Amino acid sequence: MKRNRRISAVAALALAALVPGTGAGFAATTTPSATPVATHTFDTAPATATAPTRTFHGALPAPTGPYAAGEDIIHLTDANRPDPWVPSSGPRQLTVTMVYPAVPGTGTPAPYMTLAEAAGHIQRAKIPASSGITPQTLSGVTTHAFDGARPQRGKHPLVVLSPGFGDPRMVLTSLATELASRGYVVALVGPTHEDSGETLANGQTPPCAICDDPKRDMNTVTASRALDMSFVIDQLTHGTTAWRLAHLIDKHEIGMAGHSIGGAAAVTTMIADPRVRAGVNMDGTFYPAPKPGQINRPFLMLGEADDYTDWEHTWAALGGYKKWLAVTGANHPSFTDVDLLEQQAGFPTPPLDPERGIVITREYVTAFFDRTLKGIHSPLLDGPSPNNPEVLFRH
Repeated sequence: MKRNRRISAVAALALAALVPGTGAGFAATTTPSATPVATHTFDTAPATATAPTRTFHGALPAPTGPYAAGEDIIHLTDANRPDPWVPSSGPRQLTVTMVYPAVPGTGTPAPYMTLAEAAGHIQRAKIPASSGITPQTLSGVTTHAFDGARPQRGKHPLVVLSPGFGDPRMVLTSLATELASRGYVVALVGPTHEDSGETLANGQTPPCAICDDPKRDMNTVTASRALDMSFVIDQLTHGTTAWRLAHLIDKHEIGMAGHSIGGAAAVTTMIADPRVRAGVNMDGTFYPAPKPGQINRPFLMLGEADDYTDWEHTWAALGGYKKWLAVTGANHPSFTDVDLLEQQAGFPTPPLDPERGIVITREYVTAFFDRTLKGIHSPLLDGPSPNNPEVLFRH
């Protein structure tokens, strides 16, 4: 089965180990080329030992909705659950980026990540110095989110987002800001000890504890993610102590989307938590695959254009409204920020233009949640669109 293995060698994290269930990974183990070119599976780009250091200025596309994207960082501790990967660290701690509909022109530009998170990612991914990617330039990527922005009035559906295995939460920032601009509150949940580092409330940024463990069980990972997500939903919908703007959330309209193992965790979360009314898996192997009758709520599968036996089994098991969309030319990171940032750093990219990957992801995920959480029909989900010829309707 090819899913999650179609990551070009220049785009693969060392931590990914090229096994199913890994995330996108932002980085490379080779020097970036002067002219980015598309590569194929496991092709390697020649390293240039004397290549001059580049200047990296990363920028994500601006959201397209009528609202600005406000941002808050919150820290949550589950006192009733020890950390599943490092029990000696005490209760499970999570860092969550809250992105919400905001008034344009308010707040200050939000960083992409903390300096410590950026340094951990660079070290874990073995990004060469010649790329120009430093903790300062990576944390300074333009996000189009604004710290402390004034919120729009009213209540909005909540969407929780989960990244791929090994990936920090920030690689889904483009999707988060788009959803916020379209009238959603988004909780982007960091998978502590499962990636290159999330800065916690105590200021520490612990590295991945299980990335290099050959005995790790992805079913256990998705089960843990489901507990994380339900805990975050609890904290955001029971009172206003966890987040100062919790009153913005319509607690009756909750969805979840994830990339790679985060997408698999959307199914696991929905099975365990009936509050999650709709789910999206972006290019992730299902760990474990749902059984018939376990999910009778709306679900979207959005992925590469290959034939995947495990997705066929899952498709047959899903009940209720469902869509399976395949994107021609995409690779595993195409549904995240990763390909675009790598292109801006001079690394090779897949046949699908990275900005198109982000546009397609944003449009179809938003249309899906508009239909399932807001009751707004979008013709985008009815069938092939001339504006998006890359998107194939599998079913």
